[in-house]
Amino acid sequence: MISSLHKKGLRLLGILLTVVGPLSSAYAQMPNDAIYMGKKTACLAVSYTHSSWDQYWENSLKRENFNIGTHTTQSVMPMLAVGITKNLNAIVAVPYVWTQASAGNLRWQKGVQDASLWLKYRFLNKSGFSLHAIGGASLPASNYIPDFLPMSIGIQCKTATARLLASYRHKSGIYLTASGSYIFRSKITIDRDSYQADGKLYNSNKVSVPNAYDASARLGYLKKAIQAEGFIEYGACDGGDNIRRNDMPFPTNNMKATLVGVYAKFQPKNIGVNARASYVIDGQNMGQSTAFTVGVLYQFRYAKEAKN
Repeated sequence: MISSLHKKGLRLLGILLTVVGPLSSAYAQMPNDAIYMGKKTACLAVSYTHSSWDQYWENSLKRENFNIGTHTTQSVMPMLAVGITKNLNAIVAVPYVWTQASAGNLRWQKGVQDASLWLKYRFLNKSGFSLHAIGGASLPASNYIPDFLPMSIGIQCKTATARLLASYRHKSGIYLTASGSYIFRSKITIDRDSYQADGKLYNSNKVSVPNAYDASARLGYLKKAIQAEGFIEYGACDGGDNIRRNDMPFPTNNMKATLVGVYAKFQPKNIGVNARASYVIDGQNMGQSTAFTVGVLYQFRYAKEAKN
């Protein structure tokens, strides 16, 4: 419940202490957009995200749980985006996450979540239209508990993501992007000898987590120091079961969510600030959360241009 939605709220924001040289542009970039760092430039960023809900979907039944009250997930995430060439970028991130509930006696969880690496390659760029192949992978960065949802900070699985993104940007600065992804997820190990899923009892501590997929569309404006956009995102598991009546969620659950939101960034030079807000309008086996992200970023040149 928490890991799926929380990762949607994590985006590129941050700060850096030193700068190596001047930049021709100062656009930050993420694994789900068509913006690239220039060759030999990078952006080191840190974001803060706050996500909360007091209602959730138990299968398709929307309800409250007075043993949880309002559930809150917060995170601080450093992220580094590096321009390898003008058409190839790498992005790395490691978030620190903590969860809490306003009622009940469920123990709050905190810790470093999953380290991720993304490669983004622009293989077509003509007359404002571009196509991008994006690949990502993540590994658990600490030994957190995966089967204590909704208090867990993640689900401890290794992932590999394949994404295709198409974008059109008009000379006025208005742009439209659309993307789709498929996420492969590994089995996880839990600290118990058996568990129940799909209406069956499994005498094992190995759990098969369903793969997942997502899609998104963004309409925005990007020119000089200003970027602003509205977006809609959909994410779902490729199979899985439902939360049993009055039971806790489990990593095998088929989590689905449709969310809408806005994003804005102001970056006149190397230093910039940005913010994001989103709201889940429909879901299954997860909370109806409202999320906010704020932060700063700093772009720099990590190597000098070769002189002719």
